[in-house]
Amino acid sequence: MKEINGKTLKVGTYNNTPLSGSFRENGSIVGLGVAFIVMDILSERFNFTYEIVEPKKNYELGGKTPEDSLIGLLNSSKIDMAAALIPTLLAYREKVSFSIDLDEGVWVMMLKRPKESAAGSGLLAPFNSFVWYLVLAAVLTFAPCITFFTRLRNKMIADDEGVLPLKPSFWFVYSAFLKQGTSLSPEANTTRVLFVTWWLFMILLSAFYTANLTAFLTLSKFTLAIEYPRDLYSKNYRWISAAGSSVEYTVKTEGEDLYYLSTMVANGRAKFLTVRNDLGFLDSVKRGAVLVKEQTVVDHLMYNDYISKKDVEESDRCTYVLAPNAFMKKQRAFAYPMGSQLKSLFDPTLTQIFQSGILEFLKRKDLPSTKICPLDLQSKDRKLRNSDLIMTYMVMGVGSGIAVAIFAAEIVFKRYISVKIHKDKKTKKTSRQSKKSRDYDDTRPPPYDSLFGKNSKFNVEDTRKKMINGREYYVFEMGSGGQRLIPVRAPSSFLYRSDK
Repeated sequence: MKEINGKTLKVGTYNNTPLSGSFRENGSIVGLGVAFIVMDILSERFNFTYEIVEPKKNYELGGKTPEDSLIGLLNSSKIDMAAALIPTLLAYREKVSFSIDLDEGVWVMMLKRPKESAAGSGLLAPFNSFVWYLVLAAVLTFAPCITFFTRLRNKMIADDEGVLPLKPSFWFVYSAFLKQGTSLSPEANTTRVLFVTWWLFMILLSAFYTANLTAFLTLSKFTLAIEYPRDLYSKNYRWISAAGSSVEYTVKTEGEDLYYLSTMVANGRAKFLTVRNDLGFLDSVKRGAVLVKEQTVVDHLMYNDYISKKDVEESDRCTYVLAPNAFMKKQRAFAYPMGSQLKSLFDPTLTQIFQSGILEFLKRKDLPSTKICPLDLQSKDRKLRNSDLIMTYMVMGVGSGIAVAIFAAEIVFKRYISVKIHKDKKTKKTSRQSKKSRDYDDTRPPPYDSLFGKNSKFNVEDTRKKMINGREYYVFEMGSGGQRLIPVRAPSSFLYRSDK
């Protein structure tokens, strides 16, 4: 205390507002931020003044010369201490001496608020991809199951119920999937249980789907595509951070947990920018990049951006949003040159400041008590957008395309393939044609030729009349050898007039 009493210390810092920073006033550099509030407490208690020294490139570590970074200034003993919350990384500990841990730094990922939820489009949102795959598998496999069980039952039990072919079974499954009826009427109890099982399955599935779809379309809660650092790598998102920072060191150092992100630096998807003011990052974020920075810094960026948009509608003022999980967490502290006696002198006072919660208060004192621009904006007047219904347009397009493809296949089959088959069977068909004219399906209306003969024109004037049970009839000789009685005066007789 006697050695520094009345002396002037050289204190280094770098711009990382609101934690630390500086500005020029009347030709001298003035410190600001949380770090210099703590420095003022130390200065008053130990009766010393300080002179602020800034690194040339606003780096924590790096650069070609020691003057480019804060750690370089400390390691070369060109400053007495660093008034900044510096992460206590292993590479830093090899070059400088740290004070007690003052807080735990949390690095977060800030991105532009998306217009659409990452849960998917409106129609697919109620279920995740795995559930949709299982539903598709059920639709494709249940029809063969019905055909298989009915065939197996028909072989083991002799009764009147036959085998349900695959085609009608598939159309039953498809129509029930769309909550429609069916013309199939199973008689066996086994087949009826299969039908009821599928109907119950579709009733429950549609109930869950409808409820979840309603919730998705009416709530404003968003799901971000970026939740963890690994999402940056797996989804190949562009992201940025400060050059010469602890993030750059952690990503580029082999053996660190986030070293796998170094490949993104190599291919240009991750960049470390040199900026004097954190506002310089916002242009890149607006173009779709993800900013990785300390949470306190990001909170102030988001809040200041929100306050600046006074003439904008409330729903559009929250431009940015934070990922729900942290990028990384590191302990932070003040730093001194190796062997400095200031550590043992200042640590008891810094311990009291830390334990009293002054640092946590100072970091949040200019921010509101509520969460800034949360993921869920609690909006109750959400209207459906075109993006919510994009899947309906896709269904219409795909369905129309399939119908056109089937139509083209039918034309090819009936005009080319079936014609060739009919030519091969033409001789056989001619020999059996007279027999087929008499044998027809009783469940269908009789053909015209079986009643009046082929190419015959019925004329009432050429027939004879006959009285039967007091009613007059025309007697018409049919081509098959029988007679046809047609009432003369009944209103239905006009149906048989060729001129009508």
